[in-house]
Amino acid sequence: MKRIFAIAFFCFVSIIDIVAQCPMCKATAESSLEAGGNAALGLNTGILYLFFTPYIIVAVLGGLWWYNRKKSKADLAK
Repeated sequence: MKRIFAIAFFCFVSIIDIVAQCPMCKATAESSLEAGGNAALGLNTGILYLFFTPYIIVAVLGGLWWYNRKKSKADLAK
């Protein structure tokens, strides 16, 4: 139970630093677009990459678990 509170506290404390960076990224992206650059496109791509990576990892691990479980059931049936 102590671990859950420790993890929750760590997540809460780390969010403060993450939220503080949002205005900086937005300002950089806006100034880049106004200057004719394409840094905002790279920033958006990076955000999508970071967003989908955990889901891909969970899907691959789930697929491997499902495949191994299916294989072990087939071996037991023989």
